[in-house]
This record gives sequence, structure tokens and C-alpha cells, in this order.
Amino acid sequence: MVEYGYINDILILLAVSLAVGVVFLRLRLPPILGYLTVGILVGPYGFAWIDDTVHTRALAEFGVVFLLFTIGLEFSLPQLIRMKRIVLWLGGAQVFLTTALAAAVGASLGLTPESALVLGGVVAMSSTALVIRQLTEQVELHTRHGRNAVGVLLFQDVMVIPFLILVSQATGAEADTSFYGVLIALVKGFVALAFILALGRWALRPLFRLIAKSRSTELFTLTVLLVTLGAASLTHEMGLSFALGAFVAGMMLSETEFRHEVEAEIRPFRDLLLGLFFITVGMLLNVRLLPEIWLPVLLLLLTLISFKLMLIAMLCRLMGWDNAVALRTGLVLAHGGEFGFAILSMALAGGMFPVEQGQIMLSALLMSMGIAPLLIRYNGWLVWKLMPSKATLSHQAIKEQVEDSCRGLSGHVIICGYGRVGQNIARFLEDEGLRFIATDLDPVLVQNAIKAREPVVYGDAANLEILKAAGLECAVALVISMTDDATALKILHRVRKFDDKIPILVRTRDDTNLVRLQEAGATEVVPETMEASLMLSSLLLMMLKVPVSRVFHKVRQVRKERYALLHRVLPGEEAIAVAPRGGVEEHWTVDLSEGMWAVGHTLAEVNLSELGIQVTAMQRSGERIPNPAATTQLHEGDTLILFGSPAALERAEKRLRKGFKGR
Repeated sequence: MVEYGYINDILILLAVSLAVGVVFLRLRLPPILGYLTVGILVGPYGFAWIDDTVHTRALAEFGVVFLLFTIGLEFSLPQLIRMKRIVLWLGGAQVFLTTALAAAVGASLGLTPESALVLGGVVAMSSTALVIRQLTEQVELHTRHGRNAVGVLLFQDVMVIPFLILVSQATGAEADTSFYGVLIALVKGFVALAFILALGRWALRPLFRLIAKSRSTELFTLTVLLVTLGAASLTHEMGLSFALGAFVAGMMLSETEFRHEVEAEIRPFRDLLLGLFFITVGMLLNVRLLPEIWLPVLLLLLTLISFKLMLIAMLCRLMGWDNAVALRTGLVLAHGGEFGFAILSMALAGGMFPVEQGQIMLSALLMSMGIAPLLIRYNGWLVWKLMPSKATLSHQAIKEQVEDSCRGLSGHVIICGYGRVGQNIARFLEDEGLRFIATDLDPVLVQNAIKAREPVVYGDAANLEILKAAGLECAVALVISMTDDATALKILHRVRKFDDKIPILVRTRDDTNLVRLQEAGATEVVPETMEASLMLSSLLLMMLKVPVSRVFHKVRQVRKERYALLHRVLPGEEAIAVAPRGGVEEHWTVDLSEGMWAVGHTLAEVNLSELGIQVTAMQRSGERIPNPAATTQLHEGDTLILFGSPAALERAEKRLRKGFKGR
């Protein structure tokens, strides 16, 4: 009889992951920490529900393979060049100094040179997943400390490859850990990189074009998996790590037209296997040993956080950033990361560290990632508490720069965000001889604009003081041209408390937050998807010989009604993607039968709009009546097509049946 014990393991993992995932989602904690918790609970040192088997580890290693592949996809040489000062100088100095100092400490404690170097690599890494997600939620990704953090993380991601080469070389069956052995391993890595890139240029690009022409999703997915695992297998056969080949394969495809499609196809495999990887890392943690090693774990944790915080802050100061920005950058990056786990798990599996030392390092790394969300979330508050005078000076310096650039301006337009849309708005204003001032948080963009003698200043438009310095009191209009609704809402709330009359135009991607933006004080909200629909519809109607005046009147009417007509979409993927928090709006049909209260009443008397319901059409005697008038009297046998949220639709049907008594 065939044994299927592994199915029980899978069921246990799925059940515990689901339960823990729900709890962590409610607590707004990163899913990575949830996976680590699952591993601790079900592993051999927890409840011992699942054995830490070789097969589980082998499968989990592919989680790192797919993670490195997607990192390679996001690795852009033009972006690296654009941020070269932060990436190469700040990121390079952080990684090399952290590695060197941590390795020196490890060697002084009796570790072998290669083990000490691996320890340095583990300490040098921070969590790309945690930092990017948290800063994005806090609308701090494009601030000065946010861009510094992204630059450092980009360099760390690249430097994972040499560390993985070192670990795979040092833990091999015939490991050569001498200087020349490591050097040979690095040379082999670069040879593999060059070979895969050449292969990709001459063979894989044509292959992907051929597969894309077939328009087969299955073939495309199979090709992506073949390339990822094939490149990983190639580097493994050369005595290097699986992850190196995956990274190079991703980098190879990053500059092609298939990048986004490849990333979409690989994401389900990556997320699933990466979750399994973190579960296996959690299974490595011996919680029963913690009472014996808690003191060295606590000391290592405090040393890790304080050391990285001070080193990164010092490097930022040397690069010219003020104390507040330097400290905030340090707080954001003062923790361990997922790549540190990847390097450490390979080192532990290869026996590079004694069991107790490995447990101390693993525990400290895990706890640092548990603290990281708090350090990132409250980095601004901590800086104001620790050095209020320095934080004030930093903020004041930016404000004074904005004031100097805007001195003498009056009757101008303030543009928040100077990307492509902001620049297009500026060109229209220039053509009409109207003055403007733009703010942006991209220092490179601002510097280039200043060189081109354009009125652009560096500053956070969500800060009311910055907008005041830009002449908000004497401006004639404010335009929010970025598509970040969270930032737009912040700006609207703060500006409206200061000035409730200035016209504010807001750009947004879709109508998800249309009502919230309007309620927050936006004079006009321009959803890109809605305007694209209007443009296509108007062009189509004119091509079908509908009079131009009638088309223009229809467009004006739709805009006047705040795109109400275009909200009536059938539920599907796009509707779900832009659905408001209250649920996906949908259509619902109600047949009016004998005895229903609504029969004999007009639509105005039924007043379904009070419930948030739109009557998009009515069918009577086989005839469809679109947008029936409010004076339309309802008859038995009519069918109403209603549009709204599920809860509102239920209340509407109840009113149609029982009237206002059915409330």
C-alpha cells in the first residue's frame, strides 16, 4: 500500500498558515513574520507536527530561486545608473563596511575566515520586502530617507549573489575555502553570468517572441519555468548556487518587452515557494533552547540594530545628508532580512556554524525582523523625540529653499508632482503665459528641472508648511498630478483646513476613491480610466455619424454627473480591481409581481437613490428602457435592472416588496 503521509503535512501547513495569516493580516504585520511563526509552531522544536525533512528543504530552496529571479527582473541598469551615487557609494559602503566589521568580530570570537565572512553577509542584509511595503503604505518611498533606503537595498540585493557563491563553495563536498578557491568561485560566477546573458540575447529573446505569437498562456508559463529552473540548474552544475542562475535569468529578461508578463506568470510560484522557504527557516529555530541562550540572543539583537543604525546614519552624514535624514535612513534599515535568512540557512545546512551559535544568530535575526515594522512605521516620530532640534532644522532648511524659489510669486498654480502629467500641465500653462511652481520628491528629477531653469522645488506636498512656502495663500489653483490617492487625501484634508475656496484638481487612476476625494474637498477629480472611456466612446460615436454637438453634450453631461453613467459596469476582474472597500458593486434584476408595494408607485416615490442604488434600465413588455425617468410609474410585470453594492441591493429589493415599512 502506497503511503501518502506528505499529504497530511501539506494539510497541516495549509491550515496553520491560513489561521496565522488571518491573525497577522488583522494585526497589519508582514506575511513573512507569519510564515516564520508557522515554521516555529509546526516544526520539530515546536509542536513537532511536521519533520524538517530533506525534501521539504529542497522544495523550499526553490522559493529563494524564484525570489532571486524576480529581483533580477526588477534589476534595471538604467535605474542603477540614475541612482548611482546612493546605490554605489552609500549602498556599497554599507555592505562592505558592515561585512568587514562583522567578519572581524566573528573571527575574534573564533570563527573560521569563511564563516566570519558569511556572518558579515548575514548582518549586512536588510529586508527589501518589509521596507518597500511599509514605506509605500506610509507614503515615504520617495522621501529623502526612503530613496536612500531603496538605493542601499538595491545594492544589497546585488551583493547577495557573491555571498551565495561563497556559501555554496564553502559548504560543497570538496570545499576549497582558501583565497584562491573563493576567487575561482567568483570568476566561475561571472563566467556563468556572461554565458547566460549571451544565451539569452541570442536564443531566449527569439524563443519568447515565438511563444508570445502563439498566444498560449500555458506555453508561456512553461517557458518561464524552463528558463528559470534551467538557468538555476546550469549554475548548480558549475558548483555554484541555484539562486545565482535564477538571478541572471531574471536580469536577462528585465530589459525585454516580456518583463511584466513574465513577472505576472512567476508570481504565484514565487509567493507559494517563498512562503514555504520562510516556514522551513522557522522550523530551524529551536524555541526550547531559547531559555538557555536568551542573553546572548538579546545582546546580539541589540548589537545588530544599534550597529547598523549608527553605521548607516554615519555614512549618510558623510554623504551630506542632515542628521534627521541620516537617522531616519538608519532606523528604516536597522534589521535583518530575507536574504540574510537565505545565506544563513545554507550555511547552517552546510555545518559552517556550531549548533548553538547558529541558533543565537537565527533567533536574533528573526527578532530583528519582528521589530522592523515598528522601527519603520515610527521612524519620523522617533527622530522628533530623539533630536527635535535637528528634525526642525532639517524641515526648516527645505522650507527656506522652497520660499527662496517662490519669492515674489502671486496668482500662480501649484503643481504637486512633476512627473509626465505634471510636466504636460506645466507646458499648457506656459503656452498661456500663466505662472506655476511644482513640487516633487525625486531629487534627480528636481535637479534636472532646475538645470533646465524650470520652476520646480524639492518638497513633500503633503506637508502644509511646504505648500505655504510655495505661496498657497496667493495661488489661484492647486493641481495634484500624482496618482497616489493616499497622498492626495492627505493634501486635500490639510489644504481645506487652511483654505476652503482654492480650486483643487486631482488626478487618480480609477474611480476607486472618487467619492472620498470629492468629500475631502477636491473641486474636480479626473480618473484616468474614466477619461479614457469618455475619449474612446466619443470618438466611436463620431465615427458612427452621431452629431458632434450631441457627443460633446453627452461628454459634458457625464462629467457633470461625476461619471455616474460609467459606474454601471458589469462585475468582472476590472470591477473587482477597482471596487470600493464596501464591496464590489454589481447589477441585480428585480421582477415586479402582484402584491409588491412598488407596483403603482413612481421611481421618485420609491426613492432607491437614497439607498445608493441606480436604476440603470427597465424592461416592459419586451422593450428595454435605459435610464427610466423618475416620473415613470411601475407596473406589474416590469423588470428593474439595479446597480449598487450587494448590501444596498438587498435593501432595495426589500423596499420594492414591502415599502418603507420594511426598513
